[in-house]
Amino acid sequence: MGYLPAQLRMIVLAFVCLTFTVAGAAAQDSYPNRPVKVLVPYGPGGATDIVARILGDELQKITGQPFVVINKPGAFGMVAIEEMEKSAADGYTLMIGNVSTNAITPILYAKKMHADYQESVVAVTNLVDVPAFLLVTTANEFPPKTVAEFVDYARKNPGKVRYGTVGVGSYPHYDMAYFAKRAGNLDLTGLPNKNGAAGVIQDMLRGDVQAAFLNVASTAGQVKAGKFRALAVVNHTRLAAYPDVPTMAEAGYADVGTVAWNGLFAPAATPQPVLDAIFKAATNAVQAPEVAEKLKKQNFNIVPSASLADAKIWLAGEIKHWNTITQAVKIDLPQ
Repeated sequence: MGYLPAQLRMIVLAFVCLTFTVAGAAAQDSYPNRPVKVLVPYGPGGATDIVARILGDELQKITGQPFVVINKPGAFGMVAIEEMEKSAADGYTLMIGNVSTNAITPILYAKKMHADYQESVVAVTNLVDVPAFLLVTTANEFPPKTVAEFVDYARKNPGKVRYGTVGVGSYPHYDMAYFAKRAGNLDLTGLPNKNGAAGVIQDMLRGDVQAAFLNVASTAGQVKAGKFRALAVVNHTRLAAYPDVPTMAEAGYADVGTVAWNGLFAPAATPQPVLDAIFKAATNAVQAPEVAEKLKKQNFNIVPSASLADAKIWLAGEIKHWNTITQAVKIDLPQ
C-alpha cells in the first residue's frame, strides 16, 4: 500500500473491508448459482424420497438451478446426516429427513455420531406431515375390526400377535410398543423387516405379521382392496377419503402414534442470508398449487414452518418429545 498517512490508511482499509463484505453478500444474494444436492436417507420410492423429488422439481422452477436428489440410505440416517455435516456450509448440500432419522436417531445413536447433531444441523422448515394407519391384515381371517377388538384379542392371545416394523428403533416400532404399554402391557411380538415398509407390507399380505403402523400413502391400495383393515388413523382429524376410520384419539389413545413428518435441513454454520433464501424458496415450493395437489394426493398435510426461528423451535420440541418416548419405552437396539 506504500506510505500513507494513518487516517488515509484507515479509510482505504475500511473501503477494502466493505468491498469484500458487499461481494460476499452479493454471492449469498445470488444463491443458488449452481446445482444443489438434496440428500435423502432412504432408497428411492418411500415417502421421504417422494417429497424430496416433488419439492426438488419445483425448486428448480423457482430458482433456475437443479436440486439433485441423492439417495444415501444406511445407519438409521447417519450416512446422510454425516455427509451433510461434513459438507461446506454454503447451502449447496441439504437434506430432507423424517422423524426417525432427524429426531430419533440423534437420541438413540448420539454416541455413534461423529458430531453433536443439535450443534451441527439446523432445521430450515418442516414440509409435510405424513398420516399413518394402525392396520391389521385380513389374511387368515384375522378377526379384529376395531381398536378395542384388537386389544381384546391380544389380551386373550398373549405372545401370539406379531407386528411388523420398518426397523428396530424406528418410530413405527416405538408407536406399537407404546401402544402395547398404554393398552395394559399387551404381550405383542415385534418383527422388523430390513426391506422397510415394502417388506412389512409383504409380511402382512402373507399373514406373517398381523398388525403394523404404516403410512397411508404406502398402504391405501391394500386397504381399498380389502387386504388390510384400517382400525384407526394417526392424524389430527379423520381423512376425507376414509371417513369411517376413527383417529387414534377417538379410539381412546390420543397420545399414541406418530404423525410423521418430512423436514428440510442444512449445516448449522450456513450463512443467515443463504438460510433465508432456502427457507423462502422451500416454503414457496411446498405451497405451489401443482405441488400441493401432488402432496395431497399422497394424503400428506402441508405444514411449512412460519419462519426459521419457528423451525428451530419445532425440531427442539420433536427431540424433547422423543426423549420422553424413548425413556418410557425401552427397546433393545442393534449395536
